[in-house]
This record gives sequence, structure tokens and C-alpha cells, in this order.
Amino acid sequence: MRRVKIFSGTSHPSLTEAICERLGTAPGKCDLKKFSNGETSVDIGCSIRDQDVFIVQSGSAKANDSIMELLILISACRGGSANKITAVMPYFPYSKQSKKKSHRGAITARMLANLLTVAGVDHVITVDLHASQMQGFFTKPVDNLYAEPLLARWIRHTVPNWRDSVVVSKNPGGTKRVTQLADVLKLNFALITTDRRRKDGWASSRFQSHRHSPVESVNGEPEVEVKQQFTPAEVDGAVAISNMRIRDDPGDAAVDFGATPRAAAPISGLGISAAPTSPPLRPASSNCSNSLPPHPQDDFDDDYTDDHAQSVTYGRLIQGHIVDDDYPSPSPSIVASTTHGDTDHMVSSVHSLASLHGEGALGGSIGANDTDEEEDADQIPGNEKMITLVGEVRRKTVLIVDDMIDRAGSWISAAEHVKLRGGAKKVICIATHGVFGGNCLREMEDCSCIDQIVVTNSFPIPDDKRRGVKKLVTIDLSQLLSEAIRRNHHGEFIAHYLVD
Repeated sequence: MRRVKIFSGTSHPSLTEAICERLGTAPGKCDLKKFSNGETSVDIGCSIRDQDVFIVQSGSAKANDSIMELLILISACRGGSANKITAVMPYFPYSKQSKKKSHRGAITARMLANLLTVAGVDHVITVDLHASQMQGFFTKPVDNLYAEPLLARWIRHTVPNWRDSVVVSKNPGGTKRVTQLADVLKLNFALITTDRRRKDGWASSRFQSHRHSPVESVNGEPEVEVKQQFTPAEVDGAVAISNMRIRDDPGDAAVDFGATPRAAAPISGLGISAAPTSPPLRPASSNCSNSLPPHPQDDFDDDYTDDHAQSVTYGRLIQGHIVDDDYPSPSPSIVASTTHGDTDHMVSSVHSLASLHGEGALGGSIGANDTDEEEDADQIPGNEKMITLVGEVRRKTVLIVDDMIDRAGSWISAAEHVKLRGGAKKVICIATHGVFGGNCLREMEDCSCIDQIVVTNSFPIPDDKRRGVKKLVTIDLSQLLSEAIRRNHHGEFIAHYLVD
């Protein structure tokens, strides 16, 4: 191509060489070095006046150095009178920080977009942004390319009997990405979700039939009191009577955090008391699978049969691994009463909300800390959770899909669950960006439930991490990026190539 210069940063030179080879050109001469104090120096060794410049610089293990290098390259090209400067960033750094995760956090991805604009970039080409709203962070045009056609082509040509496969999302946040790939391949899809609200030592009612809580006896020695088990009919009646009591008595419905609750009369026919010290209304029987009592007006669908229930598979997750139902919990199960003697209904509701969403729940962003990137939380010692698979995967090849592989926790948990509990025949982990932080790649390689790991070369993987890894498969992005560069330079339509 005429009047085009392609420069390479130090993050991924092999990808730049592959792109230039497909375009029939050579990378532009550029001297990148560091001073003794760590500062980056850039010297462009060719003329770029009135030419279209493409700078290929992906994220890397040294993210901050790659960013500064890219910004300085853009500024140097702007000073060299380049006609148009395009940053080709297969993996956009800091893309996981595209929203506030705490009330005093920063939206770092937006800040990086502003830095690129200030440096003088005119266009940005990237692949599979972590969040689609990131395109709105830029005041310049952004081409977000999709690796989905390449992944679908690999599945068709490589996976045996791929028509019998199931595409699985390992968390609710990736459902849209999974359904799109499933639609392209005309396959069924499934969803995995992990209960993140429970505390240490919790085991679901499906795995334990009684709940114990320590109480103080008369002589001061602790005793164990077994909570009374209630049937769903008793729960419905208690909830209905409680709601009627709140509506009929304005004094109870008022919000008064300093008031002392009044004693309530026993509920006739149920043998329980509506006083705040009564056992919780939530059923603890193992025969009831729901964790919350059903609404008194809700009826079960007559068309719902056991065949539907068989497509839901539960499992216990301790320190990020699937365990048997009779596996002992890390610590004794201590379930505190949901109703206290010194609170009314409103205070109980506030306590419940705080327990579900953490200390910042009343600050206006209830879901601020509930993100799909906190994968290592499952491996905290003493942490027990419940993992649920919705969908049928028995004797099928499972394709677990997400946009990036950074940590191994949720990938291993999902693979063990679909294989050990769901009865899957084969598990393939597929992602666009193989970040592989820490020992992630080695942990996934050592996992017996993972058969293959498929990523693209958008993120550079060091040779020392690749050494001895036999499950890793890398898909080349040079064809996608080179065609996008060519069409961008000639002003051609680009969308139909991306969705082919």
C-alpha cells in the first residue's frame, strides 16, 4: 500500500511482522529505548509527512510501559506531520476497569481513552472490548473488531462432532457473548452461576437438612439449638399474616430505628409466634430447593415437569473446586437468625440488604462490587459456595466461552462442574484474549477436566509460560487486523467482513 507506514511497539512485534507480511510491506523504522532512569525514548527513522500511520501496540504484562510507549509514538507521529494516526490495539489495556467497582474508584479505561485523544490519535482499532460501552469513552472513531468468526471457523474445522456441542457461559455477565456464538453455530447454550452472597461455612439446604445456631443457656454455657423445620404451607401463611399485620397496624409500618418492638401474639394454627425472636421464616428443609419463601399468590406452572429440573445441576464449591455432597465444610455452619429482638421489619430489611451487598450497599451503587472479574475469591480458604449449571451437557462437548482468560479460578470451577457433575464428555476453554496472569496457564494445563485452551494472539504470551503447555491452541489475528487496516486506508466498508 502506498503512503502507509506501520510501526510496531515493543509489546507484540511478532504480530506486527505478520500483519506487514500480509500487506506486502515492512514495519517502519523506529528506535525505542529506555534511559537509565526508566523513561521511554522514541525516534522515528523515516518520513511520515502526509502519510497514514498505523501503530500496532497491544497490552502486555508490562501494561504501563506499553501505554506510555504508545502515547509517545502517537505524539511523535503527530509532530512529524502525519496525515492520520491509527492506534491498532488488539487488547485494550485497563479494559476490565471500564466501570466503578467501588464508590471511590476510577474508570481507568475512560482515562486511557482521554490520554490517547490528547496525544493526537485519530482512529482506534481494537478486538473484542471487554465492555461495549467503552466505545463511548472516545471522541474519535473506534472499530471494535470481532474474533467470533475466527473462533466459529476453528470450532467447525477442528472440534469433532461439533454439532453436538454446547456453548457455556461461566458467569451471567458473559451470557450475551455466548448466545451470539451459539446462534452463529446453531448450537444450544447453557449458563453457570455461582452464589457469591453466602459467607464462610455456608452449605445450601440441598446439602444439609438442619441448621444450628449457638444460644446461651441459663447457666451461661453455650448450647446448640436446632431450628424448627417449617413446611412451605406454614411459611406462606406466616408471610401472609405478617404482611397483613404490617398493613393493618400503622405503628409497626413506621420507620423508627430507636423504637422497641412490641411483643406479638402467637399465630393460631401454625404453632409459631410472629415475635421478632421467633425462628426465621425461611425454610431449611432439604425438600425445598428455593432459598426464599414463595409469594403467597404465586402458583407453580402445571406444565413444569421433572424433565425441566434435570437440566439444572448443583454443586458445592470449596476453595474453587467441586467437592462431594458429604464433604465436610471448612468451618462449623453458624446461621444467625434473620430477625433480632431489638429490630422491627424495616431494620431487618436494612440488615438483609447490607449482608447481601456489603458495607457500601446504601451508597447508591448496590452492584458496584458484584463483578465477574473477582474469580480468585472462590479460592479463599474457608470459602464455600454453591455453583449451578442451567442446561443439559451430559455426554456432550462443552465450549466454555469468555472474552479473556486472566485467572484460572472460575474456568477450573466451571470445567469441573460440567464434567464431574454435569457428565460432559470434553471441555474446551475458548477466549479472545489470553492474558494468563500469574500461574493461570499452568493451573489450567494441570486441570484434568480441561482438554483444550483456545485463545488468539491478541495478547503476547511469553515463551517461558508456553514451555511444556500442550493444551494451548493459538489462533492468528493477523488476517483480521491486516484486512481492517487495508480497508481503513482505502475508505472501504468494514462491517460485512467482520460478521462473515
